[in-house]
Amino acid sequence: MKTKKIIPIYILVVFACVVALFPFVFTFLAATHTNSQIYQLSYAFRLGGEFGNNLKSLSESFPIWRNIGNSILIAGIYTVLVLFVDSMAGYALAKYEFKGKNLIFSLCMMSMFIPTQVTMIPLFVEMTSFQMMNTIWAVILPGVASVFGVFLMRQNMTGFPNELLESARIDGAGDFRIFFRIVLPNMKSALASLGIVSFVNQYGNFMWPLIALNEKEKYTMPLVLSLMVQPGYVIDYGAVFTGTVLSLLPVLIFFLLFQKNFVDGMLAGAVKG
Repeated sequence: MKTKKIIPIYILVVFACVVALFPFVFTFLAATHTNSQIYQLSYAFRLGGEFGNNLKSLSESFPIWRNIGNSILIAGIYTVLVLFVDSMAGYALAKYEFKGKNLIFSLCMMSMFIPTQVTMIPLFVEMTSFQMMNTIWAVILPGVASVFGVFLMRQNMTGFPNELLESARIDGAGDFRIFFRIVLPNMKSALASLGIVSFVNQYGNFMWPLIALNEKEKYTMPLVLSLMVQPGYVIDYGAVFTGTVLSLLPVLIFFLLFQKNFVDGMLAGAVKG
């Protein structure tokens, strides 16, 4: 009887997996076909031999390898800074007692309800006054103090034993040593979760890089792909799908490297008060 009850669940899971994976499989296969073959059902689910030509066509339109490097560099630096800043802020809000702590945390949470579009004009003026426009720092710095990251790290650090921190202070350890040598090594799951979310979000960021960057050599992959499908122009779908495949690979690799700790970190932050 139990087997009969489980079979429908397995069927539902397999169906969900097929639906989720279909766009990726179709994209990878379409990158190996010509423009005409992409529209033919007989070529939809088989490997072609046009990937090299599509890559050549893509490289003639954009400095694609440099654009991919820009995306990885920006997302990588952004992720490192987010982990550093947000973990320190989360630790302070979780383990330090100071006047106005709850108010500060409440204001941080309320700021999540402010639409991103509202802040773009002030942000543009600020980055222009700092002479950072058309640089990678104009894309990286505005989002480093992520409210979601602070919240996630605070929730994970709230359950860290205070007795262990007090013991380290009695032994003469300073605050920074306690944070980097004791607290952070025990937050690998939370850091992995925040790192994956931050990397993927920044890697796929489109609106702000579109405003902040204005040279082809400095474009990220979302900007490149958007320019390849502009209305009024002949669209080379083979090159578009090839660019999509190349842009997907770094994200997939990054996720596969850190996926083991992803779910643990997210759930840990959800169950601690």
